[in-house]
Amino acid sequence: MATPSDQARVWDLPTRVFHWSLALLVVVAFVSAKIGGNAMLWHGRAGLAILGLLSFRLVWGVVGSTYARFAHFVRGPAALRAYLKGEWQELGHNPLGALSVLALLGTLLLMASTGLFANDDIAFEGYLLPLVGSELSGKITGIHHLLEKLLMLLVAAHVGAIVYYKRAKGRDLVRPMLTGWDAGKPCQSARGGGPLAFVAAVAFALLSVWAASGALLPPPPPAPPPASAAPAW
Repeated sequence: MATPSDQARVWDLPTRVFHWSLALLVVVAFVSAKIGGNAMLWHGRAGLAILGLLSFRLVWGVVGSTYARFAHFVRGPAALRAYLKGEWQELGHNPLGALSVLALLGTLLLMASTGLFANDDIAFEGYLLPLVGSELSGKITGIHHLLEKLLMLLVAAHVGAIVYYKRAKGRDLVRPMLTGWDAGKPCQSARGGGPLAFVAAVAFALLSVWAASGALLPPPPPAPPPASAAPAW
């Protein structure tokens, strides 16, 4: 396929799949938590899947393609000042958007991690709750709920920024995350993030999900045998 002369391949396929899968799973986790009851089973599964996606992204942020790497878009104060002055012209996440990405990823990672030890005082228990006990689990559950409010604020800010860029600056931030292409030069297209890097990231994600699911916990003690009924004399 010929590369358009005014387009650059910015977002690789794994990054795009991660982005939209994460958005979908966050919705599933939020809705299932509000429904409660038996839906909490799906809340726990969604949280475990989110943890797997985040584990993948942490590795992909190191070994992935150019614009997916943290080293490319996590910049210092000088880059942020240049962006605010209108002097930043690079592709990928801008310095302000990078802060938003880090805040979202960090909050989701904390939420998924605390969810492993949380409970709803009814039927749901986090996969690793036996490691902390019910008393500490209650405190962690409170933190989990506080993080939910923070996440809602960050998501609202993220969506607001997308709308602002579309209406005020005429720049569509959604289309590049769907197609991978953005305005630029072909020579600016992303490089790296080959099959071996992808396999390594997936392997780490699967290992993280396996450990977080409680697979390493010792099996529960066997239930005591039922007491024999007293003879009727």
